[in-house]
Amino acid sequence: MSHQISGLRAWMLQRLSALYLAGYALWATIYFLLRPIPDHAAWHALWAQPAMTIGATLLFIALLVHAWVGMRDVILDYVRLPLLRLALLALLWVWLLVLAVWLVRILIGVM
Repeated sequence: MSHQISGLRAWMLQRLSALYLAGYALWATIYFLLRPIPDHAAWHALWAQPAMTIGATLLFIALLVHAWVGMRDVILDYVRLPLLRLALLALLWVWLLVLAVWLVRILIGVM
C-alpha cells in the first residue's frame, strides 16, 4: 500500500480542513463581537484556557494541512520538470514545518 495521499483522500482532507477553518472563523467573529477583550491581561487569560489553546492548535493544524494539499496540487499540476517539482515540494514542506514549530513556541509561551 502506498503512503502517498490519493486524490480522494487529499480532496477530503482539504474539505474537512476548510470546514474547520470556516467554522472557527465564524465562531471567533461572533465570540469577539459579543465579548470584546478590554486589555492585554484579559487577552492572555483567554488564550491560556485549555479550550482556546486546543481550538487554536486545531485551527493551525487545519491551516497547515489545507495549505499543504492545495499547494501540493498546484505544484504537481503545473510544474513539469521533476527536479524543480521535487525542490518546490521540499521547500513547501520545510516552510510549513517552520511555521508549525513557530506555532508550538507561541502556544507554549502562552500556557
